[in-house]
Amino acid sequence: MIRRIASLKYLVAIFLFVTLFFIQSLTLTWTPLFAFQALILNVAIMLGIYAFRGFDNSTTYSLNSCVVSYISGTILGILFALLPIVFMKPRLPRPTFYVTALIAAFIFPLLSCMFMRYSIKHLPPKRYLVIGREEDLGPILEEVKKASMGKIEIYSYMNPSAATLTEAISFEDTKPFDAILIGDPELAKSVRPILNEAITKNTNIEYLPTLVENSLHRIPIEIIERFSEYYEIVFSDTYLSKRMKVLDLILTSFIFLICSPFLLFTVLYVLIRDGRPVFFSQERAGYLGKPFALLKLRTMDDVTNEIGEVETVDTKSGKLLRKFRLNEIPQILNVLRGQMSLVGCRPDLPWQHQQWSTKFKMYSARMNALPGISGHAQVFYKYVRTDEEVKKRLEYDLYYIKNRSVKLYLITLMRTFETVLLGRGK
Repeated sequence: MIRRIASLKYLVAIFLFVTLFFIQSLTLTWTPLFAFQALILNVAIMLGIYAFRGFDNSTTYSLNSCVVSYISGTILGILFALLPIVFMKPRLPRPTFYVTALIAAFIFPLLSCMFMRYSIKHLPPKRYLVIGREEDLGPILEEVKKASMGKIEIYSYMNPSAATLTEAISFEDTKPFDAILIGDPELAKSVRPILNEAITKNTNIEYLPTLVENSLHRIPIEIIERFSEYYEIVFSDTYLSKRMKVLDLILTSFIFLICSPFLLFTVLYVLIRDGRPVFFSQERAGYLGKPFALLKLRTMDDVTNEIGEVETVDTKSGKLLRKFRLNEIPQILNVLRGQMSLVGCRPDLPWQHQQWSTKFKMYSARMNALPGISGHAQVFYKYVRTDEEVKKRLEYDLYYIKNRSVKLYLITLMRTFETVLLGRGK
């Protein structure tokens, strides 16, 4: 069901992409150079809308969210498209830019929202017979139901014996459920022969971890504990992707060129507002827990309060720089040194890593890949302070570690623009 909804979103994106070319054809006569510029512009706009979560389930179902996402994404896309287009002659006529921007920002969100609402409303729900107890699995499956826009339903929970499960799957005509969901592997072991028989009768068997990961984009600790044998094997892998290391080097070099003016501005800003030192380094736990020196712009100072205690407070420039992550720009050098990646889990202080590794199951698996400047947890969650927030961040980090790929790497980078520009996660 989650995949069916995702396929609808891809269909919407393709329709909007093609529509942009049709609208542009009304304002100009195509030449190879114009077609190339239009391609750059349209791709940039669609990526901008994606970066601002314009195709997320919760966004596509809300007209207000759609409008905000599409306007923001269109502006971002046009700004990025102008970088190469400004050096081309002849350039796309201004009316083409204006019409494209207006259609993408104000007409597309209406079309997208209406189409998704109609399509999701008429999608039949997928009903599961769950092997597991409702008191154990109910809360997490409620989250899944909400994330699926109500298109995943629970027919029944079972703590089955061979006889009760056989009776449940013995419908000759139409079964009242679409698949059996294994929510408790221990309960499933006792009825494994019946489940195997169900497969021969074309009954789909699915597992809770897959459903939860695809729906929530995180791995709840409760699921890890319930399916510990599976996840212990998954998180034993500590490889470094060569393709992502190459992407790191290429993209970081490009980002360094783009960010150089911002870096110069922030250096001068810190010097004027706070004086020296401008930079500082801090020991962090890196790949496989090995320490490294993380570089930042100085945005905080230690001061002694009225009762003699040492407190960490913002510098004059700190609040602004941290809001838009400008203090993180020097970490580009950590990426070029091979100590970090553009995308990964944010590196902890060594004492934090040690403390939370003993408190939370699989916490050390965060270090199975290079730590990142940005990350899946940073774009989906927030800055953590309490143990409960650390646990939730860990669930997003583990999802990235388990599912890391070039695709997820690039998606996270795109979403980072929205996180930075809207000051999320603080």
